[in-house]
Amino acid sequence: MRTLDNILSDRGSKYAVTGGPCTSEEEAKAMVAELKRRKKFAKATHHSWGLLTAMGPIKNDDGESGAGNVILRMLEREELRDHVVIVTRWYGGKHLGGDRFRHVQTATRAYLETLEG
Repeated sequence: MRTLDNILSDRGSKYAVTGGPCTSEEEAKAMVAELKRRKKFAKATHHSWGLLTAMGPIKNDDGESGAGNVILRMLEREELRDHVVIVTRWYGGKHLGGDRFRHVQTATRAYLETLEG
């Protein structure tokens, strides 16, 4: 698992992104559980993720409605299969509205760029 911490912050909310090879929903949930073993990540508000497998797309918004779909669309564009991307958000006390989707995109893009090159 690779984690990029402190990707961005907006109105008190902070974002990180984590990812790694993964082939099933069970593996993805295990990776989120492993991430939550870190004290800082255990305190996060949301761990949204997306995964493309041979069986089809799998996502979990973890209360951040629509975030999993944003991640899935980006994985589909990159044709990245069997690799989970988890976007973590620490809620800062102010609603971000539509900006939260842009932030999920920014975090996911930052992670995908580490895979290139």
